[in-house]
Amino acid sequence: MSTHVSAVHKFGGTSLAGVPEFRRVGAILAGLETNPAVAVVSAPAGVTDALHALVQAAEQRDDWPVALASIMARCAGLATALLSGERQAECLAALERDRTDLHDVLKATALIGRAPPEVYALVAGHGELWSARLLAATLAEQGVEADWFDARDALTVVDSELGPTVSWEPTRARFDAAWTPPPAVRVVTGYIARDPHGAPTTLGRNGSDFTASIFAALVDAEEVVIWTDVDGVMSGDPRRIPDVAVIPELSWHEAMELAYFGAKVLHPRTMAPLVAREIPVWIRNTAHPDGLGTRIGEVGEDGGVKGVTTIEGMALLNLEGAGLIGVPGTASRLFESLRGAGISVVLISQGSSEHSICCAVPQADALRARAAVAQAFAAEMRAGQVEGVELVHDCSILAVVGEGMRGLPGVAAKLFGALGRTGVNVRAIAQGASERNISAVIPSDDADRALRAVHAAFYLSPQAVSIGVVGPGGVGAHLLDQLAGEIPRLAAESRLDLRVRAIAASRRMVLAPRAVALDSWREALAGGVETELDAFTRHVQAEHLPHAVIIDCSGHAAVAARYADWLARGIHIITPSKLAASGPLADWRRLQEVRRAAGVRYLGETTVGAGLPIIQTLRDLRQTGDEIIAIEGILSGTLAFLFNGYDGSRPFSAIVREANELGFTEPDPRDDLSGRDVARKLVILAREMGLEIGLEQVEVESLVPAELRDVSIEDFLSRLAEWDDRMLARLEAARARGRVLRHVARLDGATGRASVGLEEFPADHAFAHARLTDNIIQFVTRRYRDNPLVVQGPGAGPAVTAAGVFADLLRLSSYLGADV
Repeated sequence: MSTHVSAVHKFGGTSLAGVPEFRRVGAILAGLETNPAVAVVSAPAGVTDALHALVQAAEQRDDWPVALASIMARCAGLATALLSGERQAECLAALERDRTDLHDVLKATALIGRAPPEVYALVAGHGELWSARLLAATLAEQGVEADWFDARDALTVVDSELGPTVSWEPTRARFDAAWTPPPAVRVVTGYIARDPHGAPTTLGRNGSDFTASIFAALVDAEEVVIWTDVDGVMSGDPRRIPDVAVIPELSWHEAMELAYFGAKVLHPRTMAPLVAREIPVWIRNTAHPDGLGTRIGEVGEDGGVKGVTTIEGMALLNLEGAGLIGVPGTASRLFESLRGAGISVVLISQGSSEHSICCAVPQADALRARAAVAQAFAAEMRAGQVEGVELVHDCSILAVVGEGMRGLPGVAAKLFGALGRTGVNVRAIAQGASERNISAVIPSDDADRALRAVHAAFYLSPQAVSIGVVGPGGVGAHLLDQLAGEIPRLAAESRLDLRVRAIAASRRMVLAPRAVALDSWREALAGGVETELDAFTRHVQAEHLPHAVIIDCSGHAAVAARYADWLARGIHIITPSKLAASGPLADWRRLQEVRRAAGVRYLGETTVGAGLPIIQTLRDLRQTGDEIIAIEGILSGTLAFLFNGYDGSRPFSAIVREANELGFTEPDPRDDLSGRDVARKLVILAREMGLEIGLEQVEVESLVPAELRDVSIEDFLSRLAEWDDRMLARLEAARARGRVLRHVARLDGATGRASVGLEEFPADHAFAHARLTDNIIQFVTRRYRDNPLVVQGPGAGPAVTAAGVFADLLRLSSYLGADV
C-alpha cells in the first residue's frame, strides 16, 4: 500500500475561525496542483480554550451546560452555513452525538468535582474532530474527493522531560493498520493522540504543527506547508518593529535559534522529524495564498543576519572575584548550584581573565539563583576571594541570528555600532563558536529601541534615510518637487531609500508614518497639524530607520538655533541658510565640536554658491595641501543680475523690482543690497579656510540708503527710485574710465582681511563677463597663483539652489553608503 502524499498542509485555528475562513481554506486545497495531499487542522479559533474552560466549569460545578450549548451552537452554525442537504444533516447529527457524549462526561466530572488529564484531553480534542469533519465535508461540497482521519488512530505519545514524545514503533504499526490509500485530500486531526495505554492525550500547545511534521514523516511527504495568519517568518516582531520583512529562506538551525528566542517560527520539536528526513517546510499566509512565504530547510550559508529578536524578563547574575582566576571547576560549581535549584541558564559570558562569570536567568528565578550561588561560594566570600554575587534585574537578551554570519567580518561591529548610536548600554555579550547567534544583554527599558535600531542596521537598505524638510517655501518647494521626480529612480538604480517623512512650514506641519506622498505634499501640508518642532524632530529621528537628516530651507534664526541640538542627537543637517555657519564665532565653534562628537554631517554647499561647488572646491584645495592666498569674486547671483543688467537704459530701482519678482532676491531685497548676505558667505569661506573671523570683521559697503533701512519691503521698493540718480552717476563715472561696476567680495588668506562692495573693473576682466545671475569665484593659491582657479555658474534662483541642496543630500547618502 502506498502511503506517499505530495504535501502535508497544516491550518491553524485562525485559518478556520469562521465561514469565510473555512471557504478560503477549501479553495486553497481545491486548487492544489499535485495530489494526494494531507491537511492537518486545528480547532476553530478559541474553541480549544473554551473546551478547557468547560471542564474547569464542570469541576467547579458552575453553569457548564450553558457554555456547552454555546460551543455546540457555534459549530452547528458553521455546518449550516457551509453545507447543504445530506452532508449538512450528517454533520449536524454527528455534532449532536458529540454534544450528548460531552454532556455525560462533564456531568460525571461535576459529580466527582475533579477531572483527570484524560478528561481534559478527551473534551479539548473535540475541536479538532469538528474541524476535520467539517473541512472534509466542505471540500466534498466543492466537488473535491476528500475524507478525514482521526490522528488518535495512529499517534502514540509518551510524556517526558521534553514534553510529549512520539513512540515511533507503535505509531508506525498503528498507522499502517489504519491508513488507507488517500483521496485527493485527506483531512487529519491535529493536536490529539493516545498514550501507550490507549487513553486520549494531546501533543500540547502548538501540537497541530507537531502532528503535521509527524504525518509528513509517516507518509513520506515532499514538503510541509504551515498556513497561518502571517506572510512568513518575519525579520522581527511586527508589533515592535516597523518595516519588518519576510525572510525568504531559513536553515533548520536558524529557525531553531529564532524559535528559542520566541519568534513566530516552528517549535524545535516540530522540526525534528522533518530535519531527520530532510523534508522542507513552508510558512505561508492563508489570507494571501499567492505569497511565497518562508522556506525552512537546507539552505546555503548566505544572506548574513536573518532575524533580530529578544527574550524578555531576564536578570543578569554575576560572580566576580580575584580568587576565581585560574581555579579549575569554578564554572562547574556555579552552574551545578543553579541546576540544583532547578534554574535554567539562558546565556553565559566569561572574560578571558576569568575574573568574573556572568549568566542570564529568568527574572522570576533571580533571587533563588543568587541565593543558590551565594551558598555554593560562601567559603570564598568569607575569605574575600569572591567579592559577591551581583544581580541586575529587568534585562532583555537581544540576538541576531543567521547562518551567513559565519566568517563574515563586520557583523558584530554593525550590531554593537547600532546599539551604541542609539544609546543602548550592553551589559554582557555571548557568541557561540558556530557564529550563528550573537547575543547581548541590555536593559529591558531599551529593548524596543534596540530592536528597531539593530533591525534597521541589518534589514533595511543601509541607505534608508528619514528626511524632514523645514521651510517649504521657494527653495523648499522646488526641492520637494525635484525629490518627487527622482526618488523612484534613485530607489531603482541605487537602492537609495529616501523618505521625506515630515514637512514643516511656519504654521503647519505634516508627519507621515512612512513617507509623505510628494506628488500631493501641498495638500497634505494644508491638512496638517500645528507646527511643533520638538514633535517634528522626534518623528524624523525614527528608531527603526538608520539615518535621519533635517533640511532647513526656512532661513529663520529660531530654526538655525536648533542645529546644535539636532547634531547632538545624531541628526545630519543640510541647509542653504547662512545664519548658523556665519553666526557668532563661539556658536560656530560649538556646532563643529558637537558635529564631530556625534559623528554626523553638516552640509551647506548652497550657503555660498547655490548649486556651484565652491565650498567643496575650497576643501579639496586645502585637503590636498594647497595654500589659499586669496579668494575674490562675485558671490551674489542677485547682485550679479542687477549689475549685469544695469546699463543706464532702465532705472536701477526697476531692475531691483524685476529681480524680486523673478525670485532672484531674498524676500527682502535689502538682505542682498546691504551686502550683508555676501558678507556672510565670505565669513563661511574664511572659516572653511581655517580663519576664525566674525561677521563684524567684514568691511561692507551697503547699497541700501540709510533712510530706507527700516521701512516696509513695499515702501523700500517704491521709494528706491529716489536714489536712482546716484547710482546712475556712479555708473557713468565708471564708463568714463572704460570700466564696469561689479559687486565683489575679497578675502586675503594671509591677513584675514575681508571686504564686500561695489568696484570698477576693466571691460576685459573676467568679472566683467559674468552672465545674468552667474557667480564667479577666483581661487588664488600657491598652485594657481599666476592663473587663478575659477568656478563660474548660476548663483541665484530657488530651482538652482534646490538642486544644490539635493546634491548635498546625495553627497550625504554616498557618505552613508549609497552607490550614487
